[in-house]
Amino acid sequence: MESLLERQRALHEDIERLEQAIADRLAQDNKKIKDRLSQEHDVAKFLDKIAEQSKKLLDIYMNEDKTGLRNETLTGSGSEFEEFYRQLRDIKEFHRRYPNERVENFEELYKKSPDEDEISKIFSGEENYGRFFDLNVLHEQWLNLKGVKYISYTKYLDFYDKFSSIHPRIKNENYFKYLVNLESYLESFYKRINPLEDHDKIISGIEADFEKEWSSGKLLELIVPMVNTGLISEDIFCDACNKNYSKKTVYEAHLTSKKHKKAEQAKKDEDKNEKKINNEKDEHQSLPKIDLLKKRILVKKEYFIQRLSLLLNSEREATKRNVVRKQTLTDRERQAELEAAENEETIIEEIKEDDRIWNPLKLPLGWDGKPIPYWLWKLHGLGVEYPCEICGNFIYMGRKAFDKHFMEWRHVHGLRCLGIQNSILFKEITGIDDALALWEKLKSDKKNSDRLLESTIEMEDDQGNVMSEKVYNDLKNQGLL
Repeated sequence: MESLLERQRALHEDIERLEQAIADRLAQDNKKIKDRLSQEHDVAKFLDKIAEQSKKLLDIYMNEDKTGLRNETLTGSGSEFEEFYRQLRDIKEFHRRYPNERVENFEELYKKSPDEDEISKIFSGEENYGRFFDLNVLHEQWLNLKGVKYISYTKYLDFYDKFSSIHPRIKNENYFKYLVNLESYLESFYKRINPLEDHDKIISGIEADFEKEWSSGKLLELIVPMVNTGLISEDIFCDACNKNYSKKTVYEAHLTSKKHKKAEQAKKDEDKNEKKINNEKDEHQSLPKIDLLKKRILVKKEYFIQRLSLLLNSEREATKRNVVRKQTLTDRERQAELEAAENEETIIEEIKEDDRIWNPLKLPLGWDGKPIPYWLWKLHGLGVEYPCEICGNFIYMGRKAFDKHFMEWRHVHGLRCLGIQNSILFKEITGIDDALALWEKLKSDKKNSDRLLESTIEMEDDQGNVMSEKVYNDLKNQGLL
């Protein structure tokens, strides 16, 4: 039996090895999505193991402080040296009895095996390592609910969290099972693609928000459904026969049939029996309260699904695009895409130290991402600054960019803010005062030209008197002509 000190030492060693394993995982430059997810899942597993081992250590330290077990272990029944030699004899005796005892290699304990592929087991092929949803089973479960019209998988991806448009008669026991499965899938999917997130904190946060909104009455729209969106069947439903009728005339003819009358009588008898059973229950039990509790549980599931869908909105949109795109692919193209996806590398935002570009002159970058030659920079005058006050004192580098900017949105917007309509006459005008002065001059010239045009046109009355158009119109309005 190992001693208390040996257990403590082994736990401390295990924690240090786990920390080193985490550091080794994070030091790897994983470019593939599959490898990155595998790395995060390994780190999450190691963190859980560290928490577990730390809890064991804490329990040992707390217990030995209370009972003085550490001193007893160190000294035993005699002195410290006697206890030391006793433990040494036990160790030698153990190895004498078991000379071929296998020694565990703890250094290899937390190293990743090259053949290990756990990440492929937690994602389906449709999910493609967490890129897309796989709601095909839930789509089928939704379509199997009574009173639901058929919708395509693409429409279902838009519709599955729009609970306010679902008719109350759809929300039965099977509907609740469907909600449980949908919530379970979304929560599981979020945990699988974000293994390092604090999942308990996120779930408890959603639950706290639900309690707050339920208390304030903001979730009434989930209890009282909105207008039907057309995704729910509007057929006439017969409760007694548990059957839908698409036409009112067929439904009315059905009401007079013997089969319906028999089913209606059976339902009345069943309702009476249920009412009798309910009356025999405890007087303190309130049926409206039970009904409200059921609705609360249902609404809570719907609320959780909506909040989880918001967290997974990018994956949801990617799934919709992927479904539409895959409908146009052939089998060969689909297979080639799956093979390419395995080797696809994620975009690395941070540039390595060795790959940094040496650019002491701050030259602009070319099409290849490298600085342009110095002679080209000097040829185009890219070192000359051209400020424009109308553009908010924006500085343009080089004559070409400066000439081009007069018809661009920034300069046009600046003129519009000054109340000036842009034209070719304002080219090369960069000062606000100069632009306003030119605009006033243009308006003045336009008024003068309009006035000159009015005085140039002559009119003649019935008596042969010749006058300007303005005088003629004034006399005509006064009734003198």
